[in-house]
Amino acid sequence: MSAAEARPEQANAQQRYEVRRGDLPLSCPLPSMALWNSHPRVYLPIEAEGGEADCPYCGAHFVLVD
Repeated sequence: MSAAEARPEQANAQQRYEVRRGDLPLSCPLPSMALWNSHPRVYLPIEAEGGEADCPYCGAHFVLVD
């Protein structure tokens, strides 16, 4: 694995994220994101919200695609 692959994804870099059931429970920032420059982790009830959820901190929009 290269150094670039080992770095976590930048937190809240996008406004729309597609997630799969295998990614649940859904949290923002996602586990693959760096937390040092982001907001506190919050869990989002995407299944109870009809397959879409918005983060109350950063406004990121998550869509369940499967």
